[in-house]
Amino acid sequence: MDEATISDLRRLQGRWRQVRFEENGAIDPPDTHSAPGAILTIDGNRFHVGVPGRETILEGSFALDARTAPKSITWTDATGEDAGKSLPAIYALSDTHFTFVAADEDMARPEDFSGGQGLTLRALVRVGP
Repeated sequence: MDEATISDLRRLQGRWRQVRFEENGAIDPPDTHSAPGAILTIDGNRFHVGVPGRETILEGSFALDARTAPKSITWTDATGEDAGKSLPAIYALSDTHFTFVAADEDMARPEDFSGGQGLTLRALVRVGP
């Protein structure tokens, strides 16, 4: 793994709270993969989405590539309706903010951070290690 990807993987570790959600061009539609108050937890290359005091909503793994422009991430859900699917995405990351746009499995990786049909945008803020 290259240095830039290793650095981003390290910075991504921890807990993130969703603050923005768009799906198929709609802002804050009903969300089957998350919920108000949901926390995304990153541990290594694994992810878990849950709400305190409730069951796991979603979990799986991901692969980063910080060498691309924009940076790319591929999500692979282990649970839910997309279990086993590889979802191509792009991401932007700082120490306090993480934003990604993921495409449906049969679509090309997004080229920018605008929404649209078949695309899901999530913006998150860091809440802890």
